Amino acid sequence: MLSLLDASAIRRWCGAAAAGLSERRAEIDALNVYPIPDGDTGTNLDLTLRSAAEALESDALADGSTGAGAVLAAMAQGAVLGARGNSGVIVSQILRGMADAFGDVASADGAQLAAALEAACESAYAAVAKPVEGTILSVLRCAAEESRRTCDRPGASLADIVAAAADGATAALARTPGQLDVLAAAGVVDAGGQGLVVMLDALAATVRCREAPARAASVDTGPLSPTQTQGAEAGPAAPEYEVQYLLRSDEPSVARLKKALGELGDSLAVVGTGDGVFNVHVHVNDVGAAIEAGIEAGRPHRISVVRLANQLPGKHPGKLRRKHPDSHSDEVRNQVPGKLPDQIPDHVAHRPADHPVGHPAGHTESSRTGTAMVAVAPGEELGDLFRSEGVAVVEGGLGDNPSTAEVLAGILAVDAARVILLPNAAAGRAVAELAAEQAREQGIEVAVVPTKSPLQGLAAVAVHDEDRRFEDDVIALAEAAAATRFAEVTLAVRESITYAGRCAAGDVLGLIDGEVVRIGSDVSEVAIDLVNRLIAAGGELVTVVSGAGAGAAQAAAVLERHVRAAHPLVDISMFSGGQPYFPLLIGVE
Repeated sequence: MLSLLDASAIRRWCGAAAAGLSERRAEIDALNVYPIPDGDTGTNLDLTLRSAAEALESDALADGSTGAGAVLAAMAQGAVLGARGNSGVIVSQILRGMADAFGDVASADGAQLAAALEAACESAYAAVAKPVEGTILSVLRCAAEESRRTCDRPGASLADIVAAAADGATAALARTPGQLDVLAAAGVVDAGGQGLVVMLDALAATVRCREAPARAASVDTGPLSPTQTQGAEAGPAAPEYEVQYLLRSDEPSVARLKKALGELGDSLAVVGTGDGVFNVHVHVNDVGAAIEAGIEAGRPHRISVVRLANQLPGKHPGKLRRKHPDSHSDEVRNQVPGKLPDQIPDHVAHRPADHPVGHPAGHTESSRTGTAMVAVAPGEELGDLFRSEGVAVVEGGLGDNPSTAEVLAGILAVDAARVILLPNAAAGRAVAELAAEQAREQGIEVAVVPTKSPLQGLAAVAVHDEDRRFEDDVIALAEAAAATRFAEVTLAVRESITYAGRCAAGDVLGLIDGEVVRIGSDVSEVAIDLVNRLIAAGGELVTVVSGAGAGAAQAAAVLERHVRAAHPLVDISMFSGGQPYFPLLIGVE
């Protein structure tokens, strides 16, 4: 039994955790209650930990002279670069938080491990814009709390503290169905939380010098709260107002601001210039709260509030689709409810910019110049659509998520000083943000536009204007993406409960904005239903991208005939994308 965690123990833990996740990959994948082929948790965790283990095989770590802190830091960096999907990103941040807490120690005792788990908890929660209980986050928090509770007991050993963490995680995992109704309905525990239990069991086994147990978590559903049993329709109203301002602040305050604004609305874009000035843009219903969040973060000025209903779309030339007008406006409209700019003290609302938006202070020119766009795109033909618009492409997404390292390589390959990154999948946002963070450490200014679908990515590309300021261009792209509602047709990979009812493996699923709204047996019928729903909410242009596989092109042709007959005033554009798993992608602007 070990009394200290040294470099050798960290290596053994990493190997055991990677082996455990590989062995239980299919089991954890099966816990994913969402039936679409969006890159399963077990697969993502397996690949992430495999990258962490490979990082420890470098020559620099092989001579045995490095301490536990250095080895854990290398393990964390390997996980960061190999992270896939939200679960992989969160695990990489758990390891990063632990490594930061260890520092450069040669070995760590139980108290240092408890502190490291607490730091990991803080790091993981900070990595998620809207933390949800009943996930890997709550499992981690309980593990950290139990490790601290045990650590504070007289005579507690390293083994006692690690065992408490693993047992606390297992107990918390069993409670996850009582925290998320979708887990309770399917009778399963959280997949990411199960992966974390495997990792902590591997750590406990390493400390006790024995094999890790393959324990299956029990399910403790518990009572569901009213908020956990609401249907899919019980969501916030669509944002009515665009709020934009310049903000003088610092990175930690802006990080808190992003989290606050992310909870208030959508179409969030915060772009820094490097000299302490940030361009903030968000769509919200509560204007006052958005401005107050800026005041708490720093000194906002040039505040602009515009009612979104008053922004009518225009037509611009473009290869792919109709473009939207430049969204940047200096106008402040005071006829909206809440705390408006004219109610903010003059020294805040009307202060001129302290510094012009431009190059960071002390900026030195390098070989990198200009601005480039990088998009994640599944399928060669869909990638060609982006390439035809001058966009560099990272292959993957929609069931085959790229790693942080792959996205980072795409950013570095364009050799530009400023890069706009389009993840084009909700599951790819976290990886994109992590890759952007890595690129910024190399002096590249990267802005991630939160595109959740390749259709939103194409809409964003269509409004790109290289003559516009980088910050304004990012905001324009974010608005174009947010204005594009999207639908997807795919096949269920497993039986599951959805907001549209129970589906069986092989059923045709229709999704709007990522949520299953229709279950059927025919791709064309489901697609027609989806496009009718989207157009009913308003729209002038329908874009359809057909995927790989037999029948996709035929279904696209049926859908085109329907739109032209049933909605003659709506334009339609058809493309072949060749994306796997999703026969049809549909966008409406």
